[in-house]
Amino acid sequence: MANARSSNFGVRRPNSSDQEKEEIWKPMLDNISSGKRLPEKSLLVLGGTPETQREFLESVATDPTNNRRPPDRGRKPPIANQFALGYTYQDVLDTDHEDTLARLSLYLLANPSPSFTPLIKPYLNPRTLPHMLVVILLDWNHPWLWIRQLRDWIRVLRSLILSLDDASKEVLEENITTLQDKGRTVGGAEGSSALDNVKVPMGPGEWDEPLGIPLCVVCQNADKIEAMERERGWKEEEFDFILQYLRTILLKHGASLVYTMPSAPGSLQTLIHSALGIKSLLKQKQLKHNVTDRDRVLVPPNWDSWAKIRILRDGFDVEGVSEKWSVDIDQIPQQTRAVTNGEAAVDGEEQAPDVPPQQAEEEEEGPSATTIYEETIRNPESDFPLSALHSKQINGIEVSSQDTQDFLKEQVKVLDQLRLEDENEAKVKAAKKDVDNYRTYTDDASGVVEEHIGPVQFNMGGIQVNADEMVKRLQERETSRASESESTTTPPVNGSESANMDNEKLMSFFSGLIKKPSAK
Repeated sequence: MANARSSNFGVRRPNSSDQEKEEIWKPMLDNISSGKRLPEKSLLVLGGTPETQREFLESVATDPTNNRRPPDRGRKPPIANQFALGYTYQDVLDTDHEDTLARLSLYLLANPSPSFTPLIKPYLNPRTLPHMLVVILLDWNHPWLWIRQLRDWIRVLRSLILSLDDASKEVLEENITTLQDKGRTVGGAEGSSALDNVKVPMGPGEWDEPLGIPLCVVCQNADKIEAMERERGWKEEEFDFILQYLRTILLKHGASLVYTMPSAPGSLQTLIHSALGIKSLLKQKQLKHNVTDRDRVLVPPNWDSWAKIRILRDGFDVEGVSEKWSVDIDQIPQQTRAVTNGEAAVDGEEQAPDVPPQQAEEEEEGPSATTIYEETIRNPESDFPLSALHSKQINGIEVSSQDTQDFLKEQVKVLDQLRLEDENEAKVKAAKKDVDNYRTYTDDASGVVEEHIGPVQFNMGGIQVNADEMVKRLQERETSRASESESTTTPPVNGSESANMDNEKLMSFFSGLIKKPSAK
């Protein structure tokens, strides 16, 4: 037999012992596996609702060139974001949808409650921090809540950063240096070789409050801007004020800003991939700022400045907003600090009383950046000064109202009663009208008949007698007889006198009848 024996994992040389076996397959397999390992990127999505978070995931996966989602390879990854911290993943494909550029892990959290924030801490470590992007979702359905929501989420992030270990904080310091220098050459992203080394210095208000993690604010449902203008009566002043306020705040953190809508995600995917360092092998996509189209705003990182913010509209206090924002985000509640550090409150220790956020801000000296914004962009559903009056209610409901169905049932009964009353009144009016019409008809008819045929006459023994005149005389006779009977206190002894009087009256009556037609 030959002295050399071969196996699947090694070769024995003729002049070597069994312990000196040389492995040849293992290094080859390691090289192949490392070459096919996908870059891992992390996306921490904060805010929104489970529905708006799903819309954001669809927008991130949509290609901006043709607004089409890439075909799913196999089973579509599930999205678990109904409770506490959610998770899903996406494979970032190249332009031809053939090569996979990176694996994107997405962590979703909708509530900035201190009870949920410790769930994020395990994912902030030296391995993931250099490849992580934080996204805060805002909704154009409620723009009056934006600054308060941003303040709460920035406080959460700052408290989490303070609770990290020393190794993670060192990585954050390196990230800050890298992020501040990214894209700051005079030539920009497409800078020529002559200007690549010329750095643009940072201006006032820029990177005053760095987080160590790149931040992107996404304002969803920008198509609602027209509805705000039509239904709320907003004008360009309100929209410019919101944009200037957001840009001033985000400039302090070196963050980016983009407006999106479900039908047109715009440059959202390009902005996310650029922040995470995901580059296409076939086509290099460039970010182009846009601050003129109010529903397609895009502010890349390290592009904005106070001078550019002032150009949008005069009279905006950039310095004041920038200073007050630093005070707002520095007020981290003691309870949030304890929960994020994993500490529990001791029963014997004295704890600060629970004070509503609005009341605490009113007790401070001067208005804060949050209250200034909310005084200008007011909440039409519930005014904050009015809501403070009901802050002591246990159920948290500002105005108790009746159930809609119960209210409608009561209104149906009221409407039925009113309908019956209207019907009865209509019947009475109709009957009265019929009587009046009959009376009017009979009176008019009698007058017309008399006018047409003249007085009614008849022949009595060859004498023409006027019936109306005869009736009138009989009525006068009865009247005179009644008056005479009242004037006579004692009746006559015999009936001779009364009989004579009756005869005389009858004779005068008929003689008058006889004379009238003869005179005629």
